[in-house]
Amino acid sequence: MCENDETMRKRRVMKKRVTSDTELIPKLGRLGVLSALIFTFGLALIACSGGSETDDGASAPARASSSAKATADEDHDHTSEHANTGDGYDGPYPIPIVATTGMVADLARNIGGDHVSVSALMGEGIDPHLYKASPGDVTKLRGANLILYSGLHLEGKMADVLLRLARRQPVYAVTEELSEDLMREPPEFQGQYDPHVWFDVSIWSRCGEFVRDLLAGFDPDHAEDYRGSAEPYLAELAALDQYAREQIATIPEEKRILVTAHDAFGYFGDAYDIEVIAIQGISTESEAGVYKINQMVDALVTRKIKAVFVETSVSDKNIKALIEGCRAREHDVVIGGSLYSDAMGKHGTQAGTYPGMVRSNVDTIVGALK
Repeated sequence: MCENDETMRKRRVMKKRVTSDTELIPKLGRLGVLSALIFTFGLALIACSGGSETDDGASAPARASSSAKATADEDHDHTSEHANTGDGYDGPYPIPIVATTGMVADLARNIGGDHVSVSALMGEGIDPHLYKASPGDVTKLRGANLILYSGLHLEGKMADVLLRLARRQPVYAVTEELSEDLMREPPEFQGQYDPHVWFDVSIWSRCGEFVRDLLAGFDPDHAEDYRGSAEPYLAELAALDQYAREQIATIPEEKRILVTAHDAFGYFGDAYDIEVIAIQGISTESEAGVYKINQMVDALVTRKIKAVFVETSVSDKNIKALIEGCRAREHDVVIGGSLYSDAMGKHGTQAGTYPGMVRSNVDTIVGALK
């Protein structure tokens, strides 16, 4: 039995790591108690046999530097591809990073600069709630030296893949250090946090700070570069936050009602003082029934709402049903425009960046409701 002081210290350290790593379980979709127990037991065995160490109280960036060697699974032959010691990153440049969504990729590109090469799995018009990783995606993820995902159950159907990869290479949710008091948890979300945090620009800026610190710890030789790149980008986001606030305020208060296909804009509504009414819940996986559509029709007719919005990554069939229902009640409703919700626009366009996506949404909403 390993009962000496050094081994006991390792156990305490590993216990901290197990606590941190198993936080991935609920974020990846609460995969079940059995998976969590198996994952935790494997890490405990490593601790007893003198596995890798981290300092007590290790931060997220410190964990990033050592997580590639933290555990070993059936893919041990790939370990050298992601070699990263506690002394710093020793892999190729630019660092290959794979992000799940465009919004996460935009953070990594702007903060990582020339030291990183970032690819996003999900492009324009892709719904992350429904997205399943293809064999090609898995190959791309395995080739990354760092994987970033949004978290809070957004990429729910990728949970198993991300969990397996987290055992052999660094995998981080950019939302993992957000405090609970910042996040929405309405009763209808059934115990889940609303994952659409990027619609409050001030909250998404905190995710940018997380990526900055993560990269600085992962690749300490270029830490100052990452901090330097983050500064103007975070300043741009602060200005964007103010722009959204000022523009939405120009809409008369009685017209400040945003009707969308699914409940992606809750943070936007809270941050910028606009009421949000959605047909579907936070996930597009659930279908809106006839009763819900009729409820929405009643609301639009009663409140004389004249415009509704479609989303680029969500089917417009519910919005069309809503419009038809209103027309049957002799109330005309038009589509006010198309909003970017769970995916950015086409790469290379203004909406193909996070700031451009937010600005486009704000301008579309103001133009239709003002």
